[in-house]
Amino acid sequence: MAKTLLRSGCLDDFLSLGENGQTVFDSALQIRETLRLRKQQAVVDSLAIPQPNDEGDRVDWYAPCEGSVISWAAASDEQRKKALRYLDNCQANVASLIQRCGQSEKTAIQLFGSLLANALQFPGSQHVYLVDGKPVLTFWGFVSLNNSARPDPLDCLRITEEHEPVIEFLPEPPPAAPPVIVLSEPDEPLYSIAAPTPLAPLPELPPQPAPVEEIVTPAAVKKPKRWIWPVAAAIVAAIAAPVSYFVVSAPHAEPLAQKVEDVKPQAIAPAPMQAQPVVEHVSTLPVAQAAVVEAPTPEPEPVVIAATTPADVPKGALILPADALKVGSTKFLNGSWRVAINIKDSITGKPPTLRYQIANNKGNVRLVHGDNIVCKAEVFSGLMQSGTLMIKTRGNARCSDGSRYPLPEISCKPDENDVAQCSGRYDSDTVVPVTFKKVSD
Repeated sequence: MAKTLLRSGCLDDFLSLGENGQTVFDSALQIRETLRLRKQQAVVDSLAIPQPNDEGDRVDWYAPCEGSVISWAAASDEQRKKALRYLDNCQANVASLIQRCGQSEKTAIQLFGSLLANALQFPGSQHVYLVDGKPVLTFWGFVSLNNSARPDPLDCLRITEEHEPVIEFLPEPPPAAPPVIVLSEPDEPLYSIAAPTPLAPLPELPPQPAPVEEIVTPAAVKKPKRWIWPVAAAIVAAIAAPVSYFVVSAPHAEPLAQKVEDVKPQAIAPAPMQAQPVVEHVSTLPVAQAAVVEAPTPEPEPVVIAATTPADVPKGALILPADALKVGSTKFLNGSWRVAINIKDSITGKPPTLRYQIANNKGNVRLVHGDNIVCKAEVFSGLMQSGTLMIKTRGNARCSDGSRYPLPEISCKPDENDVAQCSGRYDSDTVVPVTFKKVSD
């Protein structure tokens, strides 16, 4: 009977978990079978069955049993609680099995326990389905990109119960007593008018006699003598006449300043100048004119240009021409290349050697390791604005034994002789040197 398809997706959209270079996804079928043999059927029924496509870049997940299928988001709260209790029981059984595997002396059983520790990890609640009321995990053994494994794999499924708000009825406050208005005493005025005080009665004075007015009779008043005025005027005229005559007839004083006669300037003859005797100078220098000798012009020294010999560039090395980098062309990368990575293989203990076949920024990479296990992957290349050549793969290489082999992200920059200096990055902490050697066009 055909199984029910739950979900499909691309493997490059998720991060596969594993241990010692082996991922949970690559051993998914072996893990389900081992759990069945150890009588952990409840755990087996909670893990969907993966089915990758022929290219190995997509996978379909099928339900392990038949029944109606609903997503986790469409399930009711009661169904979620029941499914979560089911998964908690499975997680407890898996933890007990992992502990027993860790105590075993066999390496294969210890590796199985390490893989089982990441088996219940999944990207999120949207990858969980209820098949006939039982939870089934898809993309188990994976987490979202740029995320790590959760300490509690079921943490994203747990329901946080929201408590209903408690409404407290506060007693009504007693009616407030009416305010008591207390009138304060008015302020005293800035000034006050004192009440008039009764004056003490003045003592009675004895009556004074009325003043006696003197009566002046007209006979006692003397009349002025009017004849004095003409006599005084005559005396003044007699004195003023001689004085005025003396002032008019007195001689005038001569002026202080007199005009000085004009004085003509007299010419002064200059003193005769005497010439000093000139002493004749006899020259002792040669009479013939000296010839001017020009300094010799130094000849320019020949400039020696150090030419780059072909011996400086390794044979078959990857050259990044400056002209090609300016125009953004990668035709120099077309062909077959042998790439050596300066890192030891975890299986063979030797540096891996990869064979890149690239044409027009697309191609493939091939790797052989172990017991003639062949791994392949698609690659693509391009130039960045800074002039750096980038060579990337679409995920890990798919191997003939069903496993996956990690491949680095290669970046190359030109040195002084335009020879490519390349490095491979596996993750943020692992960067190793990479050497290109051309095999054929």
